Amino acid sequence: MQEPYYIKRLLTETTVRADDRRAVYVGAQAYEAAGGIVLRDLFEQDGGGWFQDAALLEQLVFDKLKVDAEAIRTEGWKWVEPAISFPYGHTSGMRRIYAEPRELSAEEIARYAAIKAEYEKLDSGYAAADEADEAVEAKLDRLGAELDALDDRPRLYDPAQKPIAGVFVTLAADGQLQVEPGFVRPEDEPRAEAGNGIDGGEGEKGDAPCSADGVANWVVVGQPVNGAPDPNEEVEDDGIKPLPERLVFDLTAQRTLALRNALASDVDIAFLAVLHALTLQAFYRFAQDTCLEISMRSNSFGQVQDLGETPWAKEIAERHEGWDRDLPQSEGDLWDFLLGLDEASRKALFAHCAALSLNAVVEPWNRRPGALAHTDVLARALQFEMASAGWTPTVENYLGRVTKTRIVQAVREARGEESAQLIEHMKKDLMAREAARLLEGSNWLPEPLRLEQDGPVADIGEPVVSDTADDPSAAVPAELPAFLTDSADPSSGERASGVEDETDELQAAE
Repeated sequence: MQEPYYIKRLLTETTVRADDRRAVYVGAQAYEAAGGIVLRDLFEQDGGGWFQDAALLEQLVFDKLKVDAEAIRTEGWKWVEPAISFPYGHTSGMRRIYAEPRELSAEEIARYAAIKAEYEKLDSGYAAADEADEAVEAKLDRLGAELDALDDRPRLYDPAQKPIAGVFVTLAADGQLQVEPGFVRPEDEPRAEAGNGIDGGEGEKGDAPCSADGVANWVVVGQPVNGAPDPNEEVEDDGIKPLPERLVFDLTAQRTLALRNALASDVDIAFLAVLHALTLQAFYRFAQDTCLEISMRSNSFGQVQDLGETPWAKEIAERHEGWDRDLPQSEGDLWDFLLGLDEASRKALFAHCAALSLNAVVEPWNRRPGALAHTDVLARALQFEMASAGWTPTVENYLGRVTKTRIVQAVREARGEESAQLIEHMKKDLMAREAARLLEGSNWLPEPLRLEQDGPVADIGEPVVSDTADDPSAAVPAELPAFLTDSADPSSGERASGVEDETDELQAAE
């Protein structure tokens, strides 16, 4: 006789749970109206059931996304790209534009100034009063609400930028539509008009004249440029030719070394110059206007599923967007912007840019032992480890992706031999879920996430045996549910009584 949990798993493994973001987005009513069937469990809590026809649900999701995307496109965007989900880093290489608050009219500006003056006068007088006055407090609240309404006015996108930008439309984890507007693809960037200088802007005052390939032509004023005489100047019989290229090289090499020496003696400007170079590469797609030969690479790891949903990815994205909003639109204004920042802000931006270049990924074709060893050095300097950062083993991120032997080994390392023996007879899906519950709060980490001092670290392809395997008393067994503490013979393959009670939360394969 088959176990009830096993029968339920067979019935639901090709379905989609009702709380899946796709099912929430479409809705049970629309799904059933299209001929779909929702499977329900009459005897157990099922979280809304299971949508049996996954293919039909996917088609309904795509159809609804297209309708929503088309509605967004009518707002004036050049393109709208809908998808159920996008890989992490899908916006890499694109410039972002942001909506700005609508400009105040002359009447609104005058009204704002009058309200603010009245508010400040009333507030200063009330602060000096000996007793509370409800009427004054109510008026302050009303004036403050009016100021807030003017400050929080609608935000609008630049009409000149919106027609070259687009929108990504996807589904959030809760099934709600997630709209990411204002991305400009490289091919949609406005190109420079002939004679307008590089990137469509006029050259800065004092710039050397440049040829078509961007190489400076060092000449004496009033003399030929690239061999073409200046029509506004008289040419002498002998003619003064451009400086020899080798001489220009020698002179500028001396200038480079002198500048290096001067930069080395001013740590503040050196820090600012490196920050300028990193910020250009992190935020400005085509900007190369730096004399520092510092190259920053940043891998987006787009092949890792749901990486963008991790708390670390969300914090980085939020911080990056905050800086992106504050930085000047033109890279030519970046240096002055950095000069105007306070020291704390400069350091925060520097740390953000530097962090984007960190890569501690182990790749089978490029293991980089020296770089990975430095990762541990850096982690120890930061007093960082993954458990404290919030990582915990789950069915999705680890336990459901390894063998039963490794699942048992993880529990043995974290909770001791007794706990490991209590789950080693289970089917893999139930074993993974029970192991996740047992490992919660244990700070256990798989080998790739450990620092050297965290515990025994072997080759990633080999299992690790910890001291707790030899000394079960060294680990404190976790409190187990009643059905796990009942007697069961692991070798018999039979399950303890009451196991059905622990199988309500099976997840259907998406």
